[in-house]
Amino acid sequence: MNSLFDRLFSKLDKVVETRTRASAREFGRRSFLARAGVTMLGAAVATPILPFDRRASAAGALPEDECGYWRHCALDGNLCSTSGGTLTSCPPGSTVSAVSWVGTCQNPDDGKDYLVSYNDCCGKPQVNSATFCYTSEGERPGYRMGLYNDINWCMANTDKGYHCTVSVVVGLAE
Repeated sequence: MNSLFDRLFSKLDKVVETRTRASAREFGRRSFLARAGVTMLGAAVATPILPFDRRASAAGALPEDECGYWRHCALDGNLCSTSGGTLTSCPPGSTVSAVSWVGTCQNPDDGKDYLVSYNDCCGKPQVNSATFCYTSEGERPGYRMGLYNDINWCMANTDKGYHCTVSVVVGLAE
């Protein structure tokens, strides 16, 4: 029985060796690399390219946590997005101010003007590493309180300590 397996493996070994040598004579390493490269290039071209939003990487687009972001055109204070909250919500443990000021900001993506409400978040100490913005476009003197941003808007809350400011789009300015 052992001699049968020996003869079978010997035949299989010779067939594999013969085919491998014939393949090596016919296809060199460069030929293999060329065919592999063509196959990969063909696969890359044949793969569908899905659409995605490229506006965020455009030259004029700024991240929400920078002062030049369009919603922050009339903001005077620390950004909540860098103080533990988001662009539109206060960080945990703080409360939104009962009163606020408004600004009209132009969105560069659609060229429309939007009414933006700036609400202070109160009741927590300020974060030293938070981004402070002073972009007071269209600010009015203190006698027009709804358009004045240099006061502590937490004065109407029980916790009067200022923490940060959120920018909430109220709607289109008409």
